[in-house]
Amino acid sequence: MRFFLLPLLLVATSAFAAGGDTEFLAARDAFAKGNIARLNDLAPELRSHPLALYVEYWQLRSRLGDDPRADVRQFLETNSGALLANRLRADWLRQLARQKDWIEFRKEYGALIDPEPDLQCLALQARYVTRDFGVGRDAKSLWLTGRELPDTCGAVFDALVGNGEITEDDVWARVRLAFEAGNATVAKSAAQYLPAGRRPDPRSVDSATRNPQRYLEPKSLALKTRAQREVALYALGRTASNAPPGAAETWRRLQRHFPEEDRAYGWGVVATAAARRHQPEALDWYREAGKAALTDSQLGWKVRAALRAADWREVTNATEAMTSEEREKSVWRYWRARALAAQGREFEANAIFAILANEHGFHALLAAEELGTSVSVSRQYYRPLEGEVGAMASHPGLQRALAFYRIGLRYEGNLEWQWSIRGLEDTLLLAAAELARREGWYERAIATAERAEGLVNMELRYPMPYAELIRASAREVDIDEAWIYGLVRQESRFVPTARSTAGASGLMQLMPATAKWIANRLGLKDWRPALDEALHANVNFGSYYLKELLVRFDGSPVLASAAYNAGPRRAQEWRAPGAMEAAIYIDTIPFTETRDYVRKVMANAVQYARVLGNPQESLKARLGTVPPIKGDLKLGAQEP
Repeated sequence: MRFFLLPLLLVATSAFAAGGDTEFLAARDAFAKGNIARLNDLAPELRSHPLALYVEYWQLRSRLGDDPRADVRQFLETNSGALLANRLRADWLRQLARQKDWIEFRKEYGALIDPEPDLQCLALQARYVTRDFGVGRDAKSLWLTGRELPDTCGAVFDALVGNGEITEDDVWARVRLAFEAGNATVAKSAAQYLPAGRRPDPRSVDSATRNPQRYLEPKSLALKTRAQREVALYALGRTASNAPPGAAETWRRLQRHFPEEDRAYGWGVVATAAARRHQPEALDWYREAGKAALTDSQLGWKVRAALRAADWREVTNATEAMTSEEREKSVWRYWRARALAAQGREFEANAIFAILANEHGFHALLAAEELGTSVSVSRQYYRPLEGEVGAMASHPGLQRALAFYRIGLRYEGNLEWQWSIRGLEDTLLLAAAELARREGWYERAIATAERAEGLVNMELRYPMPYAELIRASAREVDIDEAWIYGLVRQESRFVPTARSTAGASGLMQLMPATAKWIANRLGLKDWRPALDEALHANVNFGSYYLKELLVRFDGSPVLASAAYNAGPRRAQEWRAPGAMEAAIYIDTIPFTETRDYVRKVMANAVQYARVLGNPQESLKARLGTVPPIKGDLKLGAQEP
């Protein structure tokens, strides 16, 4: 393949620094290091800076131990509704808890927005101490999780276990949830609330964690107590995640030692592990689970197994068994409607499609196409008025966000922006999105425009910066321009300096190893990793790699997109022996991140095709069919 490398330009991204920015960064550093004297020295110079409120917050926060109640109240009143007011209230609540001033704590807590888990637990403790006897019911929603909880939860849980409001069955429920999540440490910690003679043996838990298959092998495995059986179920789940058939064989041998409910539970664990690996026995093992109370996650994998087997009746049964909240997710509404249609229940199916088609996203587009239309007409197009954009430009929170962006503190800017647009009506959301677009913050423009529910502006949802570069790259390697835009929108939201925690960089989020491989393929001997983020190089290399994947995967953009995110080997492993509807391939991808990624890339591509002038673009046509698996990809040792 011929590839013309456009000039490699390292783009300077340093923004213009306004007066006081250097001093603000110094104040921020002083606060982080606990140098309050230096912070106080800098404060007078920053009174007119757009981020002066942060300096005031840092100064006040450093004095919370001195109990400055009047100053706290004044800050909260003066800055009511601001992000920092909510943050100071959270800090103040923690201070009140340290002082055990539970009455004042309860007064302030009601005004806190989105409390973190440690404060939720402190609020439960405050209610318990002040004799609010409904606290046990609310505490259980926090208790019933497999995640580690903050230390602040310990006191209230101790009390509720002690008085019987959290029962022994509740403790076992948390132990099992922790085992299901693979959190053996959390399970052992929760088990300490059980009577001494009825707790799982920590050494057995450790053994089941290290080598679950070996743990289950002995013919004389002790299974007489509930604790012993729970550890065995934990080992079964770990075994199933690696080798479902072996786990099924083991479970057939052991299940007679378990109560009927646990036998069904065990088959649900094995079946779900098999469904994640696309093994055809999964549906048979779900049937072995009988009437087990499967979780929503397990039922989701039952649906996926049924989709791969084209068993529409099982798709219907599994979606009906989900909780109402889970069942309302667009993915399950779409597949339930498809299943109903496949069983001759078109009227019921079309009723679901009609509602879903008026929403946004992958399954909404597919639903609209099932009804014979490719464009939703329920939302009104709206272009923000200049006065509305001006009002957003004057919004104090958005001004702070833009000031953070200017000095390179993107994370802090995003927090201010997200907080400030909460509760805005659609016209102002789109005005804020237009402000972000004008400032070059396309990620904020997209995220803000997507929050509008009744009004829509496709140019803000699907902006097209760097148009000449992307168009030239697409033409050079002969791939669809809309597809590149769809991928860049998902990868980086058009932030050229974006860098992931894994090390991917630039508009197309290239991994260093991938960039090096491409450079070698193109014979660029002087390639330097520092060029990975250069705008032209990043887009050209990403486009080249995308075309390589498209060719390798039989012209399927779905497989190529999956491979771009999760790697070629995984995309290959997820194929089936026979051809498969691409939407089924996508919705049965085992990785949540990749599954969501491919959906969005492909839906984005359709929308960009429309913006580019092809309003009749069909998502189904773009997805096509995933060809059957054809042996190994034969990747080279240096290939990404």
